[in-house]
Amino acid sequence: MAELGAHLTAPPADGGGGQRPSVFEAVAQESLTAALRPALRHLAKVLAESNPGRFGWLWRWFDEAYAVLDLLLQQHYLATCSASFSENFYSLKRVPLRGRQRPAPAAAGLPKKQHWQSLLLLVLVPYLKGKLERLVASLREEDEYSIHPPSSSWKRFYRAFLAAYPFVLMSWEGWFLVQQLCYILGKAQHHSPLLRLAGVRLVRLTAEDIQSLERKVPVPTSGQAHSITTRVQSAARRALGGIAFSLSSGLAVCVFFLQFLDWWYSSENQETIKSLTALPTPPPPLHLDHGEGSVLLPKLKTLCPLCRKVRVNATALSTSGFVFCYRCVYGYVKAHQRCPVTGYATELQHLVKLYSPES
Repeated sequence: MAELGAHLTAPPADGGGGQRPSVFEAVAQESLTAALRPALRHLAKVLAESNPGRFGWLWRWFDEAYAVLDLLLQQHYLATCSASFSENFYSLKRVPLRGRQRPAPAAAGLPKKQHWQSLLLLVLVPYLKGKLERLVASLREEDEYSIHPPSSSWKRFYRAFLAAYPFVLMSWEGWFLVQQLCYILGKAQHHSPLLRLAGVRLVRLTAEDIQSLERKVPVPTSGQAHSITTRVQSAARRALGGIAFSLSSGLAVCVFFLQFLDWWYSSENQETIKSLTALPTPPPPLHLDHGEGSVLLPKLKTLCPLCRKVRVNATALSTSGFVFCYRCVYGYVKAHQRCPVTGYATELQHLVKLYSPES
């Protein structure tokens, strides 16, 4: 089965000079974008609850604040890397659907038309979708505790809207699903309808793209050095670039840490931990050799099992945990290569000298 379905995910070489990503890479970068918003929303909620006077506005206007931050971040990456933030994280870039045979390097940026179309679709569509979801949730809550008369025109309107919304959402999601299936089967150049509306497609970064991105370091000219406006723009650009670089670099570590926390606090793992800690204490080791050379434990714990006297230079065997006199256990292990009590295979390197506070 794996051999028969391998062609569905293998990224074939693109005729436009690049290699198109697999469907897993394309969907993964979208999942990364979708995961950032809830994380930042939870952070804003924690800040607002801890200090409502200072951070309350952040929770009330979170959608707008996130849209502005997303706009600046996507603008930076589209201008410098020809990709969105998540696409650049997965080493992808955008190229025009209709253009020259060989795409321009990633550092050259997109054409102006595709650049602004991509920016609007990257920022505006998630913002409007989030607002619509909140509107539907509030209308459903209002419908349950409505004070409008049952025959009012407003109530009939939003009831019709609530009834039609699931079908609209199903059509929207179905559109994306059909597009992804066409992409998997090689019938489309893009996995998302939004890429087609923006007039672009995704390809992987090449070695030439990586070199061009590394060489792209903005250096102001001498004529620009005296302009205050240019200095402010340069400082803002550097600050935004620093924020984008920090977010991109720290995201890999954060993703691993979040995955570890998700595994650690998962219900399956907690059940495993509880089952292990609930196990009874294992019994003491039994004698494996009941022959003449087997040594029985004395009743007093301070006595050596070999010489039956008070231990001198107490030494433990790491293989069994029993304690003997150093001289006694050294000679026994050297001669028999096993523990005198349990019979476990033992060597001289398993002798551990014990130091008590009294000594």
